[in-house]
Amino acid sequence: MITAKLRHLHIAPRKVRLIADLIRGKSTTEAVTILNFTTKKAALDIQNLLNSAIANAKNNFQLDPSNLYILKISVDEGPKIKRFMPRARGSANEIQKKTSHINLVLEEIEKGAGKLKATKEEEVAKDEKIEKIKKEEKPKLKPEAKIRATKSEKGAKRIFRRQVF
Repeated sequence: MITAKLRHLHIAPRKVRLIADLIRGKSTTEAVTILNFTTKKAALDIQNLLNSAIANAKNNFQLDPSNLYILKISVDEGPKIKRFMPRARGSANEIQKKTSHINLVLEEIEKGAGKLKATKEEEVAKDEKIEKIKKEEKPKLKPEAKIRATKSEKGAKRIFRRQVF
């Protein structure tokens, strides 16, 4: 298990949990792709945390980054910074600037797989599948329009207005 922590992030935990829920249980490559296309501010911070965890796994434990998935990601409440806003008649309201603590845990998909490379037989089988897909006929893009009935047949109207050329 590879862990990474991000503490005192100046974004409310409620907002960060939205992003954490998107990537929980996903593989690291899929999670990075999701975070790249997420427009929330917290996505960048979680992506940096995920990249840090992947780097820890690669350098400290010699694990293959594509063989990892997010086992657990939790977003906890950090300390609140308290500020005050002046209000009417000399009173003041408290403003709480909330912070978050994020804990990320990565795990291997296949135990002991590490940096194993695909065998020659698997590569040949993969190449054959690709060639079969390329050889298959591609479907026609535009189906021909059909004219079902004309006015001459018992007063029926045309269903399709397009003409076949």
